[in-house]
Amino acid sequence: MDKQAVAPEGDSGSNTNNSIVHGDILEAILSQVPLIDLASACYVSRSWNRAVFSSLRRVNKIKPWLLLHTQSQRTMAPYLTTAHAYDARSHVWIEIKNNQPSSFDFLLRSSHSTLLYTLSPSKLSFSFDPLHLAWHHVDAPRVWRTDPVVALVGDKVVVAGGACDFEDDPLAVEMYSVDTRAWEICQSMPAVLKDSAASTWLSVAVNSRQLYVTEKYSGITVSFDPSTKGWSGPFHLRQFDHEKKVFYSVITFANDRLIAVGLTGEAEDVKSLKIWQVNIKGGSLEELKEIGEMPKALLEKLKGNKEICSGSGSASLTSVSVTSMGDSVYLNNPSNSEDLVLCEIGECGDDECKWSEIKNVVVDEEDAKIKGRLILTCSSVGIGDLQRALLHENPRSVYFKQIQ
Repeated sequence: MDKQAVAPEGDSGSNTNNSIVHGDILEAILSQVPLIDLASACYVSRSWNRAVFSSLRRVNKIKPWLLLHTQSQRTMAPYLTTAHAYDARSHVWIEIKNNQPSSFDFLLRSSHSTLLYTLSPSKLSFSFDPLHLAWHHVDAPRVWRTDPVVALVGDKVVVAGGACDFEDDPLAVEMYSVDTRAWEICQSMPAVLKDSAASTWLSVAVNSRQLYVTEKYSGITVSFDPSTKGWSGPFHLRQFDHEKKVFYSVITFANDRLIAVGLTGEAEDVKSLKIWQVNIKGGSLEELKEIGEMPKALLEKLKGNKEICSGSGSASLTSVSVTSMGDSVYLNNPSNSEDLVLCEIGECGDDECKWSEIKNVVVDEEDAKIKGRLILTCSSVGIGDLQRALLHENPRSVYFKQIQ
């Protein structure tokens, strides 16, 4: 839990009797205030500080933020980048302004929910703090890569596959330790992925112990353990799909449970989007348990054709991307990002899924398109993270603008 803010000098917290509102009433009011505003409300007084944290704990809890990073589609560097965040607790969009350089010499990427990175032949830059304000810059891995899987597992950054054609091993794996600041060579990716060993074709899910990689179109899945520097598997994610209805699937973690998100039917005629809990035991798939299905109305919006809802028109959904944190799973149609979908998955033992639509604030209203590349991440952002961001290097270096 975030450390509570300290009230101004001279406030003993004994002035609650003189306050207009206090206690449960104040907590109820604060539950309707956006999280970004609560960061400063903590400093009003000690009684307000207590009310803020009590409200977040009892009335309206913090939910993971969706972060959208939009990078200009220029043919040459630098690539200008903007950042927006969606606070699901408050249902508001926030523009994140950073006076530090907001351009990158190489394409910004994210292989899984928490890690942003850029990779060049000479340098790997990555960020994993909740608001991506701090960046680490290290020497590039030994193998020259163009489209690798890059994932943070504990304190290790794993770089797998995606090697250039002239490299000897397209499945090469290297691992960087954030603590020791050194690279290590690891066991290569399993040969079963030799024709798809690039982030374009692979979906990645990470917890604090292991990295899971699945081939999006076949469902073949393997796992990597940084402690042994070796791989396990493969197992087939769709081995229980006897009717072969699933044609595309991605993986992620929700509440420390490995889940799969799959499209059924065909790209030109998607029948459903379903979520399964993936139970693995001893390196083998033990069970694939369905825990949710996207409502039809939201599925049609995700496809991107508004005419479908009125009974005319057609649209395709060839793929779906996911980013998640805690119980929140955000879904996006890479071909049409005008509508995003949030799925909130119940705790272990409660498999009820709550679905909601999110209008993408970075979509141009005139032509319903995004002016650039869209990179999604998801973070657990707390009061302390916002307070530290507002004081990042100097009070004017970072500020937040609520836009919806």
